[in-house]
Amino acid sequence: MHANFQQGNMDMAKSSTEVAIEGLKRLLSDKEGLDEIAAAKIEKLTADLQEQDHEEFDPVRRIKDGFIHFKIHHFDKYPDYYKQLAEGQHPKFLVFACSDSRVSPSHVLNFKPGEAFMCRNIANMVPAFNQLRYSGVGAVIEYAVKHLEVENILVIGHSRCGGIQALMSLPADGTTSNDFIDDWVKIGLPAKAKVESEWSDATFEEQCEHCEKESVNLSLVNLLSYPYVRAALANRALKLMGGYYDFVNGTFGLWKADFDITPEIII
Repeated sequence: MHANFQQGNMDMAKSSTEVAIEGLKRLLSDKEGLDEIAAAKIEKLTADLQEQDHEEFDPVRRIKDGFIHFKIHHFDKYPDYYKQLAEGQHPKFLVFACSDSRVSPSHVLNFKPGEAFMCRNIANMVPAFNQLRYSGVGAVIEYAVKHLEVENILVIGHSRCGGIQALMSLPADGTTSNDFIDDWVKIGLPAKAKVESEWSDATFEEQCEHCEKESVNLSLVNLLSYPYVRAALANRALKLMGGYYDFVNGTFGLWKADFDITPEIII
């Protein structure tokens, strides 16, 4: 469910409740002609509505409402499409995006189910090939490229990324304050070094914005360390792209990574 749809429903429900409460209050203010029993019932109803209006967020209800909306407006509305998806997936994209709750690619780029195989992590990073570490990311790349044969890999950075801020804030002495975050964002250290070298006079916020884009380029370079990615690029069966979503200004930047890789020659 889209966030704006949810907010719209919440606003609508809230305004309807407020209207009902105000109407009952006006009715109570003019008790002439109302018997005591009716007045008492209206007072109780008003109190119940006010209590309902201030209920805490119910995660189970939110999940149920979200699925019901999906079922009605998508699954039941397009049965042939979802029947086709049940037979298998053939996505055109492998997308790396940040775990940030504000930047869902399905929402920002309007991907339908079946269009994009996705990997989301802190700061949308792709580590270099390493069978001893980061096997989760490696498995995603291997499956998407070798078995799903995706035609495009898109790495999306975004504005005000907390992961990039953590990277740019790493102390020079190597000390850490987190169990996992610091070690993970160190994947982007080459991007940080480039930013600090080329934009040394920039503010911290400006450096972070530069690094949000440079880390995407670093991830694109790291993708070349995976043999199946190199093979697909050499056979012109795969394209690599970088993207940047600025949710402050509502813009999306897109660029291609053109690496000149020739097919392997067996001698």
